[in-house]
Amino acid sequence: MSKILIVVSLLVAHMCPLATIASEQKNAGAAKSQWWQHAVFYEVYPRSFADSNNDGVGDLNGIASKLPYLQDLGVNAIWITPCFPSPQVDFGYDVADYESIDPMYGTLADFDRLVAEAKTRNIKIILDFVPNHTSDQHKWFQESKSSRTSPKRDWYIWRDGKGPNQPPNNWTSTFGGSAWKYDPTTGQYYYHYFYAEQPDLNWRNPEVKKAMMDAMRFWYKHGVAGFRLDAVDTLLEDPDLKDNPPLPGMDKFGFPNTNEIYNKKLPEVHDVMREMRKVADEYGAVLIGETWTQSVAQLREYYGERNDELQMPMDLMMTEFKQPSAPVFREHISAVEDAGGWPVFVISNHDIVRSYTRWGDGAHNDDIAKMMAAMYLTLRGTPILYYGEEIGMENNDPKSKDDVRDPIGRRGWPLEKGRDGERTPMQWSDAVNAGFTEGTPWLHVAPNYKTHNVASETTDPNSILNFYRRLLQLRRDQPALRDGEYVALNPEDPNVFAFLRSFKGEAVLVVLNMSRESNTVSLDLAKAGFPSAKVHVLLTSSSRPQRAVSKKLSIGPFSAFIAKVSK
Repeated sequence: MSKILIVVSLLVAHMCPLATIASEQKNAGAAKSQWWQHAVFYEVYPRSFADSNNDGVGDLNGIASKLPYLQDLGVNAIWITPCFPSPQVDFGYDVADYESIDPMYGTLADFDRLVAEAKTRNIKIILDFVPNHTSDQHKWFQESKSSRTSPKRDWYIWRDGKGPNQPPNNWTSTFGGSAWKYDPTTGQYYYHYFYAEQPDLNWRNPEVKKAMMDAMRFWYKHGVAGFRLDAVDTLLEDPDLKDNPPLPGMDKFGFPNTNEIYNKKLPEVHDVMREMRKVADEYGAVLIGETWTQSVAQLREYYGERNDELQMPMDLMMTEFKQPSAPVFREHISAVEDAGGWPVFVISNHDIVRSYTRWGDGAHNDDIAKMMAAMYLTLRGTPILYYGEEIGMENNDPKSKDDVRDPIGRRGWPLEKGRDGERTPMQWSDAVNAGFTEGTPWLHVAPNYKTHNVASETTDPNSILNFYRRLLQLRRDQPALRDGEYVALNPEDPNVFAFLRSFKGEAVLVVLNMSRESNTVSLDLAKAGFPSAKVHVLLTSSSRPQRAVSKKLSIGPFSAFIAKVSK
């Protein structure tokens, strides 16, 4: 069979650049799809998004004021990281009250108003729920630590030490040091996988389960459409507290490495996920999981054998890819497709160095940002954007220990700089403090705010922001990008990653040059069911027109080409 080569029309010159667990999900048409399958999620770090009262910290009313922007961008759901009352040791991930709003962010009435205003724009609100631990200031823990006979003693994990000044076992905190803290009041240690100010709840206690499920119902009744579940892997621990097997070397805090088989990813975690799913189903809600895995096979487990656990376990593996690579991404997406289930793609979040910095090469950063957007926003699945990704925000890591706000950075400096760099204020304009606040921002604004901000990029037709807007409009306009099957193309190409999203006799073609050199691409569309394909260009990330070169597609360095294909 002879190859069918793509002929790219010169009409593009006038365009603006721009297993089996869920086989029915994978092949479902629009009639069977759930709202979250077609949605675009957007993570907001509330401290850093928009400050309505100019105290230097973002708030709920600030988020509400930006709903028109998010609607125009094409966002369907906002995931808000924890905004509950908290001492802010871990910036909200140390919850002191699961059923209220921290005054720094506003009031419960402000939250209800945000939900209502978002609803008028067809935007849903997702909250970040922290089930693994509470703050040590939570009333539950205060009661638990009051005495060994406290009714809530067993709500947390208390144990005697192995001997004088010896914790119960060798488990270490992910934030450094022993995972056990001695309490002189009762003469026992309590377990904390994260900071000592974040004691782990005992999920083997039925009363804890009930209290946490009730807290979730509280927010469902206030109109939230679901939860992102923090640190689900660490919910349960081996009841016998066996030592973790040692591994070679030391961690970044100077403690021996261990294989965390007795305090992470225990099978009973899935029992909890199923119980949470039952509650979510009562309200038609969605559960998103912070699911760190080393393989797609591990990720698959979080959907549940009967698709009865998380609807949206996050694929975080791409965040660990060191650079754009067609073979690496092609192989990964192929594995995701073979696994079944509904994929959830993430390339940045509040704990991860921003993709603009992580994948940028210093010369083509904007081009790479557009090209990677074209990938994760056109694949089969649901994307989760991190605020500022759409304008090319870069990391602004602390320059000295004195600048560090994140405790993990202060403890591990200089090997560990903390997560401040990816949490800097949203860049709304080139005004003072990037238009985030008229006060003193809680973190320094990233240096590129003068060129990479919403106001400036809105007026630039070649900006990252306008590329995102056009790309997200394509997701709304093209049924193939919502429900189409993924069809891999050019499997041996070392530089170009190409695929089709095929649906009911039409398809969207996506071609991504992941190299710093121009490439000429030939694609066999006959094998994909389009023997005499008609190609209409939809979007290109290049500011220069794409041209047909010897009936082959010539595509520039780190660029994206998207076209509609019909028979």
